Amino acid sequence: MPDGHELDVVERSVAERAARTARTLTDPTRMQILSLIVGSPDGRALVGQLAERLRLRQPTVSHHVRIMVDEGILDRDQQGRVAWYSIRPERLPQVLDLLHGAAPAEHDESVLGRIADDLALRFEGMFSPETVDRYVRESYEMLATRAKITKYLPSLTGKFAADRLRALASAERHLRAAVPEVLFVCVQNAGRSQLAAAMLRFLAGDRVEVRTAGSEPAPDVNPAIVRVLDEIGVPLAGEFPKPLTDEVVRASDYVITMGCGDACPIYPGKTYLDWDLPDPVGKSIDEVRLIRDDISTRVRSLLTQMNLPSPVNDR
Repeated sequence: MPDGHELDVVERSVAERAARTARTLTDPTRMQILSLIVGSPDGRALVGQLAERLRLRQPTVSHHVRIMVDEGILDRDQQGRVAWYSIRPERLPQVLDLLHGAAPAEHDESVLGRIADDLALRFEGMFSPETVDRYVRESYEMLATRAKITKYLPSLTGKFAADRLRALASAERHLRAAVPEVLFVCVQNAGRSQLAAAMLRFLAGDRVEVRTAGSEPAPDVNPAIVRVLDEIGVPLAGEFPKPLTDEVVRASDYVITMGCGDACPIYPGKTYLDWDLPDPVGKSIDEVRLIRDDISTRVRSLLTQMNLPSPVNDR
């Protein structure tokens, strides 16, 4: 049994590491770098891209990035002559909490108006500006109240509204679906449905349109899900929990539920599957890995059912 002095030494070292990490993360330039990486489409960035966005010299950005790599905040992935930087999965919740604390608490009404204007141009000829504006504001309220999302709420509103409008366009035949459309639904849209969607996107690429939703969405994706996906090289990308809405069901060819009861409406002409899977909430990491592997097998079977061969290598 270590004596009191030895315990004090251990506690001091832990405290010093925590303080060092806090200093690393709270540098303004590093916070800007982290926010750009978080906001990138695939969760990674090059030093040159970061320098251009921040209007800084590349050596300056490289200095800050190297510090965050040394501190275990960023991962470095060398591909040929370029190096991609991404946030380590286990540090992502800490980084998101930090960035959220730096963000303004209130949304700007003009931001929602801009989102609506941009999406009105994107869906011109399909929906009126009034319809687009209604979807934007409704999406904002659903994320804020039902999903209780507070981090990056304006940008997530833009993505959620765009996804819903695209689904509505598909359901009303404004857009011709060139590939099968699959919807994964679980309770919180933070675990099982995100695992399945990430794997299907990774395996099928652009051969399938993939969406997710939750009957009672959580504020954030379960960090264990990010971790077990990273272990097999599958990105979660910019996914987040979102409420189940009618148009995403109507647009889908396959609706796959995972313990969400009768929350999902039934429409004729669709394939409904119920995957009986344990909820990852409160499970050990080894148990979450088992759920991941079970879902991987089911996703591959789904690809076969859709007559889309999956890659030979297993994950």
